[in-house]
Amino acid sequence: MMLARRAFFGLAAGAAVPRLTAGAVRAQGYPTRPIVLVMHLPGGSAPDTIARLIGQSLSERLGTPVVIENRPGGGGNVALEAVARALPDGYTLLGVAALHCVNVALNEKAKFNVVRDITPVATLIDVPFVMLASPSAPFTTIPEFISYAKAHPGKINMGSLGTGNLTHLAGELFKMMAKVDMMHVPYRGAVQAQAGLLSGDVQVTFDALIAALPQIQSGRLRALAVTTPKRVTALPDIPSVSEYLPGYAVSGWLGIGAPRGTPNAVITRLNKEINAVIADPKVQARLAKLGSQVLSGTPADFGNLITTETRKWAKVVKFAGLKQD
Repeated sequence: MMLARRAFFGLAAGAAVPRLTAGAVRAQGYPTRPIVLVMHLPGGSAPDTIARLIGQSLSERLGTPVVIENRPGGGGNVALEAVARALPDGYTLLGVAALHCVNVALNEKAKFNVVRDITPVATLIDVPFVMLASPSAPFTTIPEFISYAKAHPGKINMGSLGTGNLTHLAGELFKMMAKVDMMHVPYRGAVQAQAGLLSGDVQVTFDALIAALPQIQSGRLRALAVTTPKRVTALPDIPSVSEYLPGYAVSGWLGIGAPRGTPNAVITRLNKEINAVIADPKVQARLAKLGSQVLSGTPADFGNLITTETRKWAKVVKFAGLKQD
């Protein structure tokens, strides 16, 4: 009887070995078919262009196509849900954006969110924002603007690309930290927001540097400050908001995530190859032309960024009294 039991457990242990070995082999052989990278914005948008640039180089390194699939809508939630529901096998990935962290607070009842349902793989890029004013505005610096805003509470209109958009929350974070009052005026896009600034309908906006740089260089719009912790190469003479409001930081970063439960070996392989892609000087040069700075790191680094950003934007969303319809 004892021999029988020993024989049974011996067979069971032996049977488990092939399954474990097969799993290891699958991880080592990854990938064997095309990978789909789901983006939350339509084709032709800046994040889509960046995803296609990186996807092309990643395809070459992995030896398999990386296909970009656009699933806009729901403030990024449509793309996130599609990936969260996918098999956690490394063949369906998500372009994770700062907006996904905002959505955790905006829509607490959502079925899926980036913290709970997405595994961080790698960061890609950091997109600086800039605080803009009309050249005719009665302020030229952040201290002058704060003084003017406090002297005219509620009289300053702040434009954005839409309620709950990062360009909106950048302004709400500024209001919270500088203790000033501004009226929010949402627009449908960057062109409309810039037109509102030029016409004087709004006195200040926050926008991605790449979208605003031509207007700044032409002198049509005034850059008061960039929103990254440090000054940026494209505007070396323009200070950062954090020089006046320590701790202020806003950027439209982008990274890649996978469905929760994706094998660690797959995450590690993807992270290694993605970091190699964005370390390529040619890729970095092309990203710089798109107004982006490379942001490399480990999956843990990306996880920390997501956690930090989610907590920060939850405070701002609460301060602004925002909820998604």
